[in-house]
Amino acid sequence: MPLMPGAEPYRHHGGPVGVLVCHGFTGSPYSMRPWAETAAAQGFSVSLPLLPGHGTQWRDLNITRWPDWYATIEREFDLLAEDCEQVFVFGLSMGGALALHLAARRGAAVSGLVLVNPLVRMPGQAHRALPLVRHLVPSLPGIANDVARPGVNEGGYTRTPLHAAHSMAQLARLVQGELPQVTQPVLLFRSPQDHVVSPASSAMLLARISSTDVEERLCERSFHVATLDHDAESIFEGSLDFVRRLTPAVKG
Repeated sequence: MPLMPGAEPYRHHGGPVGVLVCHGFTGSPYSMRPWAETAAAQGFSVSLPLLPGHGTQWRDLNITRWPDWYATIEREFDLLAEDCEQVFVFGLSMGGALALHLAARRGAAVSGLVLVNPLVRMPGQAHRALPLVRHLVPSLPGIANDVARPGVNEGGYTRTPLHAAHSMAQLARLVQGELPQVTQPVLLFRSPQDHVVSPASSAMLLARISSTDVEERLCERSFHVATLDHDAESIFEGSLDFVRRLTPAVKG
């Protein structure tokens, strides 16, 4: 199945500080590429992988599970770590959950996390029916394009595949239990007007992680996909300042 335009993975070999960028569920690198390219332009080594089942059509995603997505993130992290002195992880939505799982597993090898509307807790109660409904209905209407900025299309799927959504819910539950193992510095960007992930997700994150270097910033003008929205430049600038602060000997 051919890739959607803009869904290609992105890599850049730069300096000794690496940035791993993780896109969200049913999305693709398209939603994160401006962020990745900004980091690359500032001299950082960057990897923005395409997660399995994404970037083509929703039926492809329905035959993948969260360990498949995480294996890609872990592989790209290891490749960056081979060439870089420090590696930071940026994640949007489910990409944030994958970043947190990586941080819990890898400890100090992850130098810091920048999370945008991370999925830690599934929204509402409908997900509780997924174990049954996924065997009856293959998909529901999609969650893509929650963007306040007019004319922006994130290139996500128009349908939400339910086997994959059930697996994402399993990932969220796993990450909830791992949050106390997250000790790295965290910069959290949250959109008060998010129609995909509820505020309870970030609240749980902030309450349970063990990190002492934590900052939350609000994206007042943006919806869920804030990396393509009105606050995108603030996210890009703030995240790279965060990385520079934690790598004082390295000029990015």
